[in-house]
Amino acid sequence: MATSWREALNPPVYLVSILPGLGVPLLAGGQVAHAVSLALATVAVVLLQHAINLFNDAADWRLGADVEKHDSWVRVHHERPQLAVLHGVLSLLAGGLLGLAVLWQQGQWWIVAIAAPMVGLGYLYNAGSKPLSYTHLGEWVTGICYGPGVFGCLWLVAGQPPGVAMLAGMAAFAALAVALLLSHQPPQIETDRLAGKLSFAVRYGADRTRAVAWGLFVVFLLAVGSVLLAASPAAGLLPVALGVLLGYRLKTTVLNPKRLLLSASAFILLGLLANTVSSTLAS
Repeated sequence: MATSWREALNPPVYLVSILPGLGVPLLAGGQVAHAVSLALATVAVVLLQHAINLFNDAADWRLGADVEKHDSWVRVHHERPQLAVLHGVLSLLAGGLLGLAVLWQQGQWWIVAIAAPMVGLGYLYNAGSKPLSYTHLGEWVTGICYGPGVFGCLWLVAGQPPGVAMLAGMAAFAALAVALLLSHQPPQIETDRLAGKLSFAVRYGADRTRAVAWGLFVVFLLAVGSVLLAASPAAGLLPVALGVLLGYRLKTTVLNPKRLLLSASAFILLGLLANTVSSTLAS
């Protein structure tokens, strides 16, 4: 039975690409030199993630993993993985062209040298008879693509100089992306093992996977919180307090991507609000 595109889209999943775009002004103290370019580049990242999601569903369908997944994009395309791949290619082209347009407008062509290998890794994550997602490298590729790749490039597109805040942001969003990936794996251990997928959960089991996912979420909180407190103890205190509460709450629940994404979103949005209030009072 075909699945509705609304079911497969699952909008909250795209927060993993939107949050780094919000993380840039948060870690930059609330101000960025090229806010419009940052927003457009973030949309480009969402389109690229959409393409990778489509490629992932097609690869899993072809290789026998996640075939029971009701909201697979392959089901949207009437169980024809080649149509899901075509859909993914169109989204990849749209995201790539939008990203290039932003770099052209900003005169930042040199960022292509950083972004292109990351896009290539994202493609290889699902390409071929043995995608990177099926190997021991799957989690590492995710961290590299979302840390130095997504956050690092968005930081530079926004006109921010390299520095400690940029490094902290890359570490934070690499950790968050891998935490989300790991939290997604435990329910799929058996089908992944049968398909030959060497995910972290297949290698180490559900309990250890959830524990590492929680630890990586704490790394995300610490990396962002340390920058906020260093920049402004008054503005950083409230989001850091929320981060402590969220970390404790997630420690006592069964982790899943939705809980992690909503917690990360609350943390970042409160940080942005605190920065705005602090800047308004200071002026």
